Amino acid sequence: MNKIYLFVVFLICSGAIYAQEEKIPDKARKLMLAYPEKLKGYSDNYILFKDGTKLIFSDNKDSKTHSELINNASIKDMFAYVYPQGVIGRISKNQDPGRIRQTDFFKKMYGNAPSEVQKNLKELIWCPKLIGQKIRITTTNHVYDRLQEVSVILDEHPAWKQYLKLSGDFYWRNVRGSNNLSAHSFGIAIDLNVKFSNFWQWDCKCNDENVDLSYKNQIPQEIVKIFEEHGFIWGGKWYHYDTMHFEYRPELLIK
Repeated sequence: MNKIYLFVVFLICSGAIYAQEEKIPDKARKLMLAYPEKLKGYSDNYILFKDGTKLIFSDNKDSKTHSELINNASIKDMFAYVYPQGVIGRISKNQDPGRIRQTDFFKKMYGNAPSEVQKNLKELIWCPKLIGQKIRITTTNHVYDRLQEVSVILDEHPAWKQYLKLSGDFYWRNVRGSNNLSAHSFGIAIDLNVKFSNFWQWDCKCNDENVDLSYKNQIPQEIVKIFEEHGFIWGGKWYHYDTMHFEYRPELLIK
Protein backbone atom coordinates (compact mmCIF):
# COMPACT_ATOMS: atom_id res chain seq x y z
CA MET A 1 0.00 0.00 0.00
CA ASN A 2 1.27 3.51 -0.81
CA LYS A 3 3.16 5.03 2.13
CA ILE A 4 1.66 8.50 1.58
CA TYR A 5 -1.85 7.01 1.64
CA LEU A 6 -1.11 5.23 4.92
CA PHE A 7 0.26 8.43 6.43
CA VAL A 8 -2.89 10.40 5.52
CA VAL A 9 -5.11 7.66 6.96
CA PHE A 10 -3.06 7.81 10.18
CA LEU A 11 -3.44 11.59 10.46
CA ILE A 12 -7.21 11.46 9.92
CA CYS A 13 -7.72 8.62 12.39
CA SER A 14 -5.55 10.29 15.01
CA GLY A 15 -7.51 13.54 14.74
CA ALA A 16 -4.58 15.51 13.36
CA ILE A 17 -6.57 16.86 10.42
CA TYR A 18 -9.53 19.19 11.14
CA ALA A 19 -11.99 21.04 8.96
CA GLN A 20 -10.90 24.64 8.59
CA GLU A 21 -12.93 26.89 10.89
CA GLU A 22 -15.09 29.40 9.03
CA LYS A 23 -13.85 32.95 9.38
CA ILE A 24 -16.50 35.34 10.68
CA PRO A 25 -16.58 38.70 8.82
CA ASP A 26 -15.66 41.63 11.05
CA LYS A 27 -19.08 43.25 10.59
CA ALA A 28 -20.84 40.05 11.63
CA ARG A 29 -18.49 39.80 14.63
CA LYS A 30 -19.57 43.27 15.73
CA LEU A 31 -23.21 42.19 15.60
CA MET A 32 -22.42 39.17 17.79
CA LEU A 33 -20.73 41.41 20.35
CA ALA A 34 -23.50 44.02 20.26
CA TYR A 35 -26.48 41.67 20.61
CA PRO A 36 -25.46 38.55 22.57
CA GLU A 37 -28.98 38.23 23.99
CA LYS A 38 -30.43 37.49 20.56
CA LEU A 39 -27.64 36.29 18.27
CA LYS A 40 -26.07 32.85 18.34
CA GLY A 41 -23.45 33.08 15.63
CA TYR A 42 -22.59 33.26 11.95
CA SER A 43 -22.41 30.49 9.36
CA ASP A 44 -22.29 30.33 5.58
CA ASN A 45 -23.40 33.95 5.06
CA TYR A 46 -26.21 33.73 7.61
CA ILE A 47 -26.69 35.49 10.94
CA LEU A 48 -27.94 32.84 13.36
CA PHE A 49 -30.47 33.68 16.05
CA LYS A 50 -30.80 31.88 19.37
CA ASP A 51 -34.35 30.80 18.53
CA GLY A 52 -33.01 28.66 15.68
CA THR A 53 -33.88 31.03 12.82
CA LYS A 54 -31.45 32.83 10.51
CA LEU A 55 -31.18 35.78 8.13
CA ILE A 56 -28.90 36.32 5.14
CA PHE A 57 -25.97 38.57 6.06
CA SER A 58 -24.80 39.80 2.65
CA ASP A 59 -26.57 39.94 -0.70
CA ASN A 60 -23.14 40.20 -2.36
CA LYS A 61 -24.00 43.51 -4.01
CA ASP A 62 -21.11 45.76 -3.08
CA SER A 63 -21.71 48.76 -5.35
CA LYS A 64 -25.08 50.03 -4.22
CA THR A 65 -26.15 53.63 -4.67
CA HIS A 66 -27.22 55.62 -1.63
CA SER A 67 -30.85 55.13 -2.63
CA GLU A 68 -30.36 51.36 -2.83
CA LEU A 69 -28.75 51.32 0.61
CA ILE A 70 -31.64 53.26 2.10
CA ASN A 71 -34.38 51.23 0.42
CA ASN A 72 -32.92 47.75 -0.08
CA ALA A 73 -30.21 47.16 2.52
CA SER A 74 -28.69 43.85 3.52
CA ILE A 75 -27.55 43.32 7.09
CA LYS A 76 -23.97 43.88 5.96
CA ASP A 77 -25.01 47.17 4.32
CA MET A 78 -25.82 48.65 7.74
CA PHE A 79 -22.05 49.14 8.07
CA ALA A 80 -21.71 50.85 4.68
CA TYR A 81 -20.96 54.20 6.32
CA VAL A 82 -18.54 54.38 9.24
CA TYR A 83 -19.96 56.08 12.33
CA PRO A 84 -17.47 58.76 13.54
CA GLN A 85 -17.09 59.05 17.30
CA GLY A 86 -16.15 62.32 18.94
CA VAL A 87 -16.58 65.82 17.53
CA ILE A 88 -17.22 65.80 13.80
CA GLY A 89 -16.21 68.15 11.03
CA ARG A 90 -17.69 68.33 7.56
CA ILE A 91 -19.97 65.42 6.64
CA SER A 92 -19.59 64.13 3.09
CA LYS A 93 -22.72 63.96 0.96
CA ASN A 94 -24.98 60.99 1.74
CA GLN A 95 -22.79 59.74 4.61
CA ASP A 96 -25.54 58.48 6.94
CA PRO A 97 -23.98 55.95 9.38
CA GLY A 98 -26.80 54.16 11.16
CA ARG A 99 -29.53 55.46 8.91
CA ILE A 100 -29.10 52.32 6.81
CA ARG A 101 -31.28 49.65 8.48
CA GLN A 102 -32.23 46.13 7.42
CA THR A 103 -35.82 46.01 8.62
CA ASP A 104 -36.14 42.22 8.91
CA PHE A 105 -33.14 42.16 11.26
CA PHE A 106 -34.76 44.65 13.66
CA LYS A 107 -38.16 42.99 13.39
CA LYS A 108 -36.53 39.70 14.30
CA MET A 109 -34.92 41.15 17.42
CA TYR A 110 -37.61 43.52 18.69
CA GLY A 111 -40.93 42.45 17.19
CA ASN A 112 -42.64 41.93 13.86
CA ALA A 113 -45.64 44.09 14.74
CA PRO A 114 -46.56 46.82 17.26
CA SER A 115 -48.16 44.27 19.61
CA GLU A 116 -44.97 42.19 19.66
CA VAL A 117 -42.75 45.20 20.39
CA GLN A 118 -45.10 46.42 23.13
CA LYS A 119 -44.74 43.16 25.06
CA ASN A 120 -41.18 44.16 25.91
CA LEU A 121 -41.67 47.89 26.52
CA LYS A 122 -41.09 49.28 30.00
CA GLU A 123 -41.88 52.72 31.38
CA LEU A 124 -38.84 54.85 32.19
CA ILE A 125 -38.91 58.14 34.06
CA TRP A 126 -36.57 60.30 31.99
CA CYS A 127 -34.29 62.61 34.00
CA PRO A 128 -36.56 62.49 37.10
CA LYS A 129 -35.09 65.62 38.75
CA LEU A 130 -34.91 67.86 35.69
CA ILE A 131 -37.69 66.54 33.43
CA GLY A 132 -39.68 63.68 35.02
CA GLN A 133 -41.12 62.56 31.68
CA LYS A 134 -42.56 59.04 31.23
CA ILE A 135 -41.41 57.19 28.12
CA ARG A 136 -41.61 53.59 26.85
CA ILE A 137 -38.42 51.77 25.89
CA THR A 138 -37.76 48.13 25.03
CA THR A 139 -36.05 45.91 27.57
CA THR A 140 -34.73 43.68 24.76
CA ASN A 141 -30.94 43.80 24.36
CA HIS A 142 -30.83 45.81 27.62
CA VAL A 143 -31.79 49.01 25.77
CA TYR A 144 -33.87 50.12 28.77
CA ASP A 145 -30.92 49.67 31.13
CA ARG A 146 -28.53 51.61 28.89
CA LEU A 147 -30.97 54.51 28.45
CA GLN A 148 -31.64 54.64 32.17
CA GLU A 149 -27.89 55.01 32.72
CA VAL A 150 -27.87 57.93 30.28
CA SER A 151 -30.82 59.48 32.12
CA VAL A 152 -29.05 59.29 35.49
CA ILE A 153 -25.96 61.07 34.13
CA LEU A 154 -27.84 63.79 32.23
CA ASP A 155 -30.04 64.45 35.25
CA GLU A 156 -26.99 65.92 36.99
CA HIS A 157 -26.58 68.68 34.39
CA PRO A 158 -29.23 71.38 34.87
CA ALA A 159 -27.50 73.56 32.29
CA TRP A 160 -28.72 71.14 29.61
CA LYS A 161 -32.33 71.02 30.80
CA GLN A 162 -33.75 72.90 27.81
CA TYR A 163 -32.47 70.22 25.44
CA LEU A 164 -33.55 67.21 27.48
CA LYS A 165 -37.34 67.40 27.23
CA LEU A 166 -38.28 64.55 24.92
CA SER A 167 -40.34 64.84 21.76
CA GLY A 168 -40.66 61.13 20.92
CA ASP A 169 -40.14 57.54 22.05
CA PHE A 170 -41.92 54.33 20.92
CA TYR A 171 -44.11 54.88 17.87
CA TRP A 172 -44.65 52.28 15.14
CA ARG A 173 -44.29 54.29 11.95
CA ASN A 174 -42.34 54.69 8.73
CA VAL A 175 -39.47 57.11 8.34
CA ARG A 176 -40.87 60.38 7.02
CA GLY A 177 -40.98 60.21 3.20
CA SER A 178 -40.04 56.52 3.15
CA ASN A 179 -41.53 53.03 3.26
CA ASN A 180 -38.95 51.91 5.83
CA LEU A 181 -39.83 51.51 9.49
CA SER A 182 -38.37 54.09 11.88
CA ALA A 183 -36.14 52.97 14.76
CA HIS A 184 -38.88 54.37 17.02
CA SER A 185 -41.04 51.44 15.89
CA PHE A 186 -38.84 49.07 17.89
CA GLY A 187 -38.62 51.06 21.12
CA ILE A 188 -34.89 51.72 20.67
CA ALA A 189 -34.95 55.46 19.90
CA ILE A 190 -35.82 58.79 21.48
CA ASP A 191 -36.01 62.38 20.21
CA LEU A 192 -34.82 65.33 22.27
CA ASN A 193 -36.59 68.69 22.47
CA VAL A 194 -37.82 69.60 19.01
CA LYS A 195 -37.42 73.33 19.84
CA PHE A 196 -33.64 72.91 19.89
CA SER A 197 -33.35 70.42 17.05
CA ASN A 198 -32.68 70.51 13.33
CA PHE A 199 -33.99 68.10 10.71
CA TRP A 200 -32.93 68.11 7.08
CA GLN A 201 -36.44 67.78 5.66
CA TRP A 202 -37.66 70.76 7.66
CA ASP A 203 -34.78 72.88 6.40
CA CYS A 204 -34.98 71.94 2.71
CA LYS A 205 -38.80 71.63 2.86
CA CYS A 206 -38.46 68.45 0.83
CA ASN A 207 -37.71 64.72 1.14
CA ASP A 208 -35.34 64.51 -1.82
CA GLU A 209 -32.36 62.36 -0.72
CA ASN A 210 -30.16 63.99 -3.38
CA VAL A 211 -30.64 67.55 -2.17
CA ASP A 212 -27.57 69.62 -1.23
CA LEU A 213 -27.79 70.43 2.47
CA SER A 214 -26.18 72.96 4.79
CA TYR A 215 -25.60 71.25 8.14
CA LYS A 216 -27.25 72.72 11.25
CA ASN A 217 -27.11 71.68 14.90
CA GLN A 218 -27.88 73.07 18.37
CA ILE A 219 -27.32 69.98 20.55
CA PRO A 220 -24.20 70.17 22.80
CA GLN A 221 -21.53 67.60 21.96
CA GLU A 222 -21.24 66.69 25.65
CA ILE A 223 -24.77 65.23 25.50
CA VAL A 224 -23.91 63.27 22.36
CA LYS A 225 -20.79 61.83 24.01
CA ILE A 226 -22.77 60.47 26.96
CA PHE A 227 -25.26 58.74 24.65
CA GLU A 228 -22.47 57.23 22.54
CA GLU A 229 -20.72 55.86 25.64
CA HIS A 230 -23.86 53.81 26.31
CA GLY A 231 -24.40 52.40 22.81
CA PHE A 232 -26.58 55.09 21.21
CA ILE A 233 -25.76 56.79 17.91
CA TRP A 234 -26.81 60.34 17.05
CA GLY A 235 -28.69 61.50 13.95
CA GLY A 236 -26.60 64.66 14.00
CA LYS A 237 -23.76 62.66 12.45
CA TRP A 238 -25.75 62.03 9.30
CA TYR A 239 -25.54 64.11 6.13
CA HIS A 240 -29.34 63.93 6.24
CA TYR A 241 -29.16 65.27 9.78
CA ASP A 242 -31.76 64.65 12.48
CA THR A 243 -30.19 66.23 15.55
CA MET A 244 -32.96 65.35 18.00
CA HIS A 245 -32.60 61.63 17.27
CA PHE A 246 -30.71 58.98 19.26
CA GLU A 247 -31.05 55.22 18.70
CA TYR A 248 -29.46 52.14 20.22
CA ARG A 249 -26.96 50.79 17.67
CA PRO A 250 -23.95 49.54 19.64
CA GLU A 251 -22.63 47.54 16.67
CA LEU A 252 -21.63 50.81 14.99
CA LEU A 253 -19.61 51.92 18.02
CA ILE A 254 -17.51 48.76 18.38
CA LYS A 255 -13.93 49.15 17.18
